[in-house]
Amino acid sequence: MSTPLEATAPQAAEDQTAIARQAILDEHREVIGYELFDRSMAGQPYSAASDAEMLFNVLSHAELQALMGRKTMFINCTHESLSGRHLELIHPERVVLEVPPIEGHTQSEIDARLPAMLEVKRKGFRLACSQLMLAKPYAGWLPLASYIKIDLQTIKPEVIEPLVKFARAHTDAELIAEKVETAEQYELAARHGIKLFQGYWFATPVVIKGQTLRPAQANIIQLINLVRRNADVGEIEEVLKRDPTLSFNLLRFINSAGFGLSCEITSFRHAVMILGLQKLFRWAALLMTTSRAGGTAPAVGNMAVVRGRLMELLAAELLPPEEADDAFVVGIFSLLDTMLGLPMEQALESISLSANVTEALLHRKGMFAPFLDLTLACESADDAAFARAATQLHLSNHQVNWAHLQALAWAENLDAP
Repeated sequence: MSTPLEATAPQAAEDQTAIARQAILDEHREVIGYELFDRSMAGQPYSAASDAEMLFNVLSHAELQALMGRKTMFINCTHESLSGRHLELIHPERVVLEVPPIEGHTQSEIDARLPAMLEVKRKGFRLACSQLMLAKPYAGWLPLASYIKIDLQTIKPEVIEPLVKFARAHTDAELIAEKVETAEQYELAARHGIKLFQGYWFATPVVIKGQTLRPAQANIIQLINLVRRNADVGEIEEVLKRDPTLSFNLLRFINSAGFGLSCEITSFRHAVMILGLQKLFRWAALLMTTSRAGGTAPAVGNMAVVRGRLMELLAAELLPPEEADDAFVVGIFSLLDTMLGLPMEQALESISLSANVTEALLHRKGMFAPFLDLTLACESADDAAFARAATQLHLSNHQVNWAHLQALAWAENLDAP
């Protein structure tokens, strides 16, 4: 399946995400949710770090969110990750955590995992288990299960009926017949009262590929340090302004379906205030652990920062402060197509921005278009274009040159040790 973020330009493998989804359907063939698999991690051992990366990719993957709609996400996890603070970043009503059995089914180890499972249930997450948890050692887990998956490829047909009866007697969990590959398997499961299904007979996994935009590690570290010392919102906003990839990731995350907001957040200050310092720290820490070397060339990021600051200063001469903030967003995201290797229209599908910002970036129209034209003219040697753009805004050469020098100095100071 083709998706908007299957990049048209070659990208390094480490900058790609590949999330597979497979539908889970009810008895009426209606999709109730999707199980998600991180194909970017193929060939690597599964771990708590894998869970964190999977979660980050899901929350940052706009195309996946669009294809998910408001459906439930079933995500495989490790027992170690159940205690991970990254779970604080997502809305629990949207997520089912699939918990694996304990290797060797050791009773002491099974009992030791119970407190973490109780805690995630208290937070509102639902848990899914396999039919292996219907065995006696897992009796303490069964009341916590919202779903039990019955693998039709690993059990004999004659075992389905007693399994279903046992599950009905000892849990309130909904049963899911998984790995349903034939009509006969579906009919057998349905005949025994199973009402949820997953498998190739219904739908093969769909892989959605996307471009990952990784911020500079130094800026993430500074953001973490500011949050840890309870810096004010203005200081944190300055760090976001210096790195377009960092601010892009934050806005894309906070507007993701997994975060659960009912309105769109389009300014950095608003994002920080809505998220709060604790969750901002969790997000930055998760971003730090999942970032890789490489990414956007420093020169491109620096140019985007200069554009953002210049547009902000120019707009401040003529517009209210909140609109000057939006002018900064236009400037800093004006190179988003270059950073992602995509047409601007496709790049903007990954993030929610105000209508005025989008109009300027896509069509060079609206209230911010003249400021963007003037900013681009400052970068060129086209004196005629510079004169036209400055005259349109009734700004003098002195005002524009002063703002440009201030923007260059501001960007240079941001990079200073």
